[in-house]
Formats: sequence, structure tokens, C-alpha cells
Amino acid sequence: MITLSERHRAAAPRRDRRAGLTLVEMIVVLAIIAVVAVLIVPNVIGRPDQARVTVAKTDLKTIATALRVYRLDNGDYPTTEQGLKALVTKPTSPPEPLSYAADGYLPEVPTDPWGKAYIYRSPGTGGAYDLLSYGKDGKEGGDELDADLSDKTR
Repeated sequence: MITLSERHRAAAPRRDRRAGLTLVEMIVVLAIIAVVAVLIVPNVIGRPDQARVTVAKTDLKTIATALRVYRLDNGDYPTTEQGLKALVTKPTSPPEPLSYAADGYLPEVPTDPWGKAYIYRSPGTGGAYDLLSYGKDGKEGGDELDADLSDKTR
């Protein structure tokens, strides 16, 4: 014969211990997530600025390569007045290039990763130029992320 307490237990839904998380288990999971976030977030936050520095250095090398090819084709680097635009469209101001590449040397005038123009200076003779980015702050000089990045020839 089934007693009342057995009938009550049979009618009550059984709870499987694996069916869900307890409050303690949830707190442990959230604590683990918090610890991982505390360890990882500071490292990830600083990376975008470091990535911009890397992009600027790569851009400087790419532009320097285009300048060298321009010099090989035309005998000298573009003047300061002609600027980096000379790598995109054929300059019309003197000294005009002798053998300008049909498609130019770069697809567009580059800007640094902080949205500022790269600085290019060349006397136009003697095979020298300065090519630089003033870094994150956009001002000459500075340390760390604000430091100037350059590709100079002398």
C-alpha cells in the first residue's frame, strides 16, 4: 500500500542535480571571468596604439621604397614642393620627371595611422630626403607613442 508521503513524493517533480547551476556555481564562474578580464584587458587596451606605430613604420618603408623606385626612374627624389603627391600623379612643376611610371608609384597620398599627413622634405638634389610621422600627438619630438617615426636618408 502506498502511503500519503510516498504519493506526495511521486507527484512532486524530481529535480535532476545536473539540470542547472546553483547560485554558488554561478558566483564561481563570474569570479573566474572577472579574474581573466583583469589579467587580459590591460594588455588588450594598449595594443591599438602599438598597432598604429607598427602600421606607421610599415607605411614609412613602403613610401621609402616608392621613393627609391621614383629616383631610379627619374634620376632624383621629388622636391619638397612636389611632395608625396609626386608618387601618385606626375608632377608638373620643375624638375619634371623624365620617365614617370604610367600608374604612378602609390595608389594614393598616404596619411599616418593617426590621420595626419606624413612629412616629406627633400632639397631635390643630392639623393637625400626626410620622411616622418610625428606620432600620436602630431608634434615634433615626444616619447613612447608620441615619438617621431622616420625613414631618413643622408
